[in-house]
Amino acid sequence: MQKEQEHEKTWINKILHSLSREPKDQLQLVEILQQAKDNNLLNSDALKMIQGVLQVSDLQVKEVMVPRPKMVVVEADMTLEQALPIIIESGHSRFPVIAENRDEIAGILLAKDLLNPLTTQKNTNHQVKNFIRKAIFIPENKKLDILLNEFRLQRYHIAMIVDEYGTVSGLVTIENLLEQIVGKIEDEFDAQDETESIKKIKNNEYLIDALTPIAKFNKYFLTNYENDLFDTIGGMVLHKFSHIPKQGEIVTIDKFTIQIVKTHSRRIQQLRVTKKDNKV
Repeated sequence: MQKEQEHEKTWINKILHSLSREPKDQLQLVEILQQAKDNNLLNSDALKMIQGVLQVSDLQVKEVMVPRPKMVVVEADMTLEQALPIIIESGHSRFPVIAENRDEIAGILLAKDLLNPLTTQKNTNHQVKNFIRKAIFIPENKKLDILLNEFRLQRYHIAMIVDEYGTVSGLVTIENLLEQIVGKIEDEFDAQDETESIKKIKNNEYLIDALTPIAKFNKYFLTNYENDLFDTIGGMVLHKFSHIPKQGEIVTIDKFTIQIVKTHSRRIQQLRVTKKDNKV
């Protein structure tokens, strides 16, 4: 018993000693935590989580949101039977309900609210709008740590994101925020995503999802493109063309040669990006 107490004191003293050098900024704090990991006072998972918490305090909602084109929505005038295939295919538990378009959010539909009428075969012809709950709207520059606290205190799990003009730009869920801390959250029923948003196919050549956020593109390629006017790399490319590009068209942006690989309904879907140097 005495040996266990002595061992515990030694372990605590090691941690205190490791943290005795007061960090002057976040970078120094991360260095100290890395030293603690190297000294076996923290494991890799714990270090990643702490780094995730530190990162959350610096990020804004727009950097982790699901952009509007990728939102899975149901329409207010749909019947429950019409909405059910969308709900089943997506596997989500909460859905924005739109009126005439994606800018008109009527509310939020919780899949669990449909269990009773669908399983009892009652009210299946009722419209989705009869089951919606109030939607929460937040600005896209809200800090993640503030939003995470609001999720916890106000007990809601999804929020709609609007830009400075009040236009819906996407949505964010509590899962999106937690993934910034603990990494990707998947359950045993999640389908494996076979495509990455940025996929290297050979030296200096990449296939990129056009909806990849500019912030993610910057981080991957060590660039510093502004995201004030465009949220995605596809939006930036579209602006450079100044017209709706067709499959195969090419544009050059700085050190990148960008070819349109796939389009759909006037929207760019996939890009082939060739980088002029060998740094990535």
